[in-house]
Amino acid sequence: MSKVIRVNTTKGTLKSEEVKKANAYFGGRGLVAKIMTDEVDPKCDPMGPDNKLIIATGIFAGTNVSTAYRFSVGGRSPLTGGIKEANTGGTAAYQLAGHGIKAIILEGAPATDKWSILRIDAAGTPQLVSADGYAGLNNYALVEKLKAKYGKNVGVISIGNAGERGYKNSTVQVTDFTSGHPSRAAARGGLGAVMGSKKIKAIVVEPPATRQAFPYVDKAKFDAANKKLVDATLAEGSFARGFTNIGTINTVGMTGYTGMLPVRNFGGQYFGHERVQKIDGNAFLAKLKESGGRNGVPCQPGCLVRCSNVYHNKKGEYITSGLEYETVGLLGPNCDIDDLDWIAEADRVCDDLGIDTIETGATIGVCMDAGKIPWGDKKAAMGLLKEMVDGTQFGNLMGQGTAAVGRKLKATRVPVAKGQAMPAYDPRNAQAMGVTYATSAMGADHTAGTAMMPFADMMGKAMRSGMSGRMQMGQAFTDSMMCNFQFGLTNSDPTILPDLLNGAVGGAWDADKIAQAGRDIVQLEQDFNKAAGFTKKDTRLPEFFYTDVSQATGAVYDLTPDDLVDTFK
Repeated sequence: MSKVIRVNTTKGTLKSEEVKKANAYFGGRGLVAKIMTDEVDPKCDPMGPDNKLIIATGIFAGTNVSTAYRFSVGGRSPLTGGIKEANTGGTAAYQLAGHGIKAIILEGAPATDKWSILRIDAAGTPQLVSADGYAGLNNYALVEKLKAKYGKNVGVISIGNAGERGYKNSTVQVTDFTSGHPSRAAARGGLGAVMGSKKIKAIVVEPPATRQAFPYVDKAKFDAANKKLVDATLAEGSFARGFTNIGTINTVGMTGYTGMLPVRNFGGQYFGHERVQKIDGNAFLAKLKESGGRNGVPCQPGCLVRCSNVYHNKKGEYITSGLEYETVGLLGPNCDIDDLDWIAEADRVCDDLGIDTIETGATIGVCMDAGKIPWGDKKAAMGLLKEMVDGTQFGNLMGQGTAAVGRKLKATRVPVAKGQAMPAYDPRNAQAMGVTYATSAMGADHTAGTAMMPFADMMGKAMRSGMSGRMQMGQAFTDSMMCNFQFGLTNSDPTILPDLLNGAVGGAWDADKIAQAGRDIVQLEQDFNKAAGFTKKDTRLPEFFYTDVSQATGAVYDLTPDDLVDTFK
């Protein structure tokens, strides 16, 4: 795992280089932070030639660690203006690791409107080929056409028309391992638009003719630690089994009954017991059984957690794969909708066009709250999605994100932090998560530090702030290695993670060094944002969270920027 493929899209040149020695212990999110800090001006135009799109595999890519093929996409976000990393599973990182490719860096910007595809062939040779006949397609048709040309087993990283048009809520989509469709999304922050600014329509990674062996430092130590991790993952009653059986949608019940679930544009209401039951884990499993869908499937090769799914409509036809809690929460109760079939159809539209379901669900909620369309009107909501697909004037505005639509409609509630829409946890009833939204360099992003435990809200302000900070630092290093759900199992034995790292890459890892690695990544990200112009005032959430009492619990969010000084200590 030693190569970096650097693509200068201004000149149309490609260069293969060795990973810098200083970056040897970085992967995924950490490698994104390091390259961004070393190579990108924090004040650059996110859509200009000085920004870079970085695709980075994790530290364990190429090994048989479960979820080792989750990978990161990064750059300066067009949506937030800060550093951005979004990660996902799928097939691409597995193929990249087989070629010994640690990262791909897209830099520059073409002077013409000519689109290209980056192809990594079976020999591992990168080449830019014309995207004539592919530009203008959305993701599903694009991937079908690419597979017809390059083979059904290629890993594809792509953008739909949203990325081509520069939508600030656009995603980078990746082919799913189980379904083969482009249903895995590096979703947040508009990184699809950055890829579009480089005029790269897709990256096609062919299976290697010969897979490169991972250069273990001590394979025996690694294998012993990995066996412990496998045993912990497969153990009856393990943390992973709940995700295998249902997936993240199982979270709907807990958040629905604690007031965390956003309802009517974060209005603070309970969704109601009967309505929650229409979209919770049990309802989801019943839908899969009725339609012939599947749960407990992997999104990437070798995953033992298997939290993903394949969702069919009532006719038994494939609709989407990887329907998750955030999509259900934002496109569902946040828009006063309790129909899983409709939410799945909306998810398919978003993946095909290449837009973030969190940002899009929040945007539709603001439209409903401002009176543009009625609450819970599924036909009208799908009409707004169609406007985005068609590129109408209002559809293009929606593509600029929730904050832009809120300004246009003069909305009183616009649930964003650093310009990015909030995931499906109301910060009034998930206070430590609110700290993550406020302080993360990523903007409102639950995956930056998932501090949603109800007991945390009983703590004092300093403890809530510190909990979020610790989780953010831990998550930063997790995103450099593996899926968060797999990482949770490494805690079953404190020797597992240090021994995996020491066996794989060396470096005398222990608990202190692992903690410091997460702290270092967060510091790089915070320093980048500070240089980009972010200040203490950007850690304040929208005013209505401080003033509008949650009808569900009677709570308000009460941590001001002055309360957050010790978050990362």
